[in-house]
Amino acid sequence: MKKQYFGTDGIRGEVGQFPIVPEFIMRLGYAAGKVLSKDAKPGQRSKVLIGKDTRVSGYLLEAALEAGFAAAGMDVMLCGPMPTPGVAYLTKALRLSAGVVISASHNPYQDNGIKFFSAKGDKLSDALELAIEKELNKPMGCVNSEELGKAFRLDDAAGRYIEFCKSTFPGDLNLKGLKLVVDCANGAAYHTAPHVFHELGAEVISIGISPDGRNINDGFGATAPAALIAKVKEVGADLGIALDGDADRLQMVDASGRLFNGDELLYVLAKDRLERGFELGGVVGTLMTNLAVENAIKALGICFERANVGDRYVLELLKQKNWLIGGEGSGHLLCLDQHSTGDGTIAALQVLAAMSQQKKTLVELLDSVSLFPQVLLNVKFKSGYDWKGDQALIQQIARVEADLKGRGRVLIRASGTEPVLRVMVETADGDIAMSAAKSIAHLVPTL
Repeated sequence: MKKQYFGTDGIRGEVGQFPIVPEFIMRLGYAAGKVLSKDAKPGQRSKVLIGKDTRVSGYLLEAALEAGFAAAGMDVMLCGPMPTPGVAYLTKALRLSAGVVISASHNPYQDNGIKFFSAKGDKLSDALELAIEKELNKPMGCVNSEELGKAFRLDDAAGRYIEFCKSTFPGDLNLKGLKLVVDCANGAAYHTAPHVFHELGAEVISIGISPDGRNINDGFGATAPAALIAKVKEVGADLGIALDGDADRLQMVDASGRLFNGDELLYVLAKDRLERGFELGGVVGTLMTNLAVENAIKALGICFERANVGDRYVLELLKQKNWLIGGEGSGHLLCLDQHSTGDGTIAALQVLAAMSQQKKTLVELLDSVSLFPQVLLNVKFKSGYDWKGDQALIQQIARVEADLKGRGRVLIRASGTEPVLRVMVETADGDIAMSAAKSIAHLVPTL
């Protein structure tokens, strides 16, 4: 059965446009409450934690969700602005039935969305999301007055999460002597991430820590690293750390201003754990993971497999394989020996620990990795176009793949939200990659 509302990362859209409207969000809270409280023992109240990022629409959607959960008989704990992985941690630590994050991650402030976490601190299964959608198609009701849910404020949420992040850093190490610039994207980590690094001993210069409801991800954070690069150079910092609006993505910058993406950091984490004797089993990337990183990981004797794009699919494959480390170039990095979900702050701590233990810079840790140029062309196609059945396109793709065999790869995929075909070609020579991508893209009938 195909899902109607849930995408790869919850439900997301522009505020004021369906489904990100108060009435639907209240119904979503009610439907989720009915489904997620089914396993409650007789006489036991089910509780859900609601966190959010710093978008002004968070107030509106938080109130709607709270009303829906209360109408379903579920108690609500509110923690205010909190990184997405922080909500996942607190949900599990407090033994709650579920956690909810109101966030559109790296999107502009006009967008917002709803993400759910299970009692175990990981994302809901497809079966549970389908069950919630089935409940959404029923009329909304309300439990009797004596069964209505109550709301509570979790005042020490930030402090609890800060201590958890610090606990993932090796106890025999510290960050003394390091000058770090931490960019919080004017998002949910503005009041957590700087404290984590400072309390572990680093000198911290923070940027992107003045949210006003409308400036999340605007010129700051993992999707706009220019501000971090400039600040690192200005203050002579050793490293820069950039998170996105809900703090589950990470990009890093060294003293020279060189930017390191999630693919490169994934290699650093895998190599470090291998050298420390961890039983890795393998590493999971995505269809977009740079081929040079795959080759370098395999050269270490570590298995490597690709999941569909999205940290949800990386997590699913890691669990299926019983592996620990995975991630994608956008900066979603999963260290399942530390947390149940991707966490930008914790991933940064793992990279800093690797640098400290190996006594090497990021450049030195990546001396055997030279990223291949990736050319990505987004081609808008005519309505009804069947690209999978276009023989001319299929034959050209086959020709390019034959030319690049052993030296590169081709990835063609359709957007899930718009009539766009994404054509990606990757090889060591950027000019060849561009020429090959164009030879495929020009065969697509455009608007």
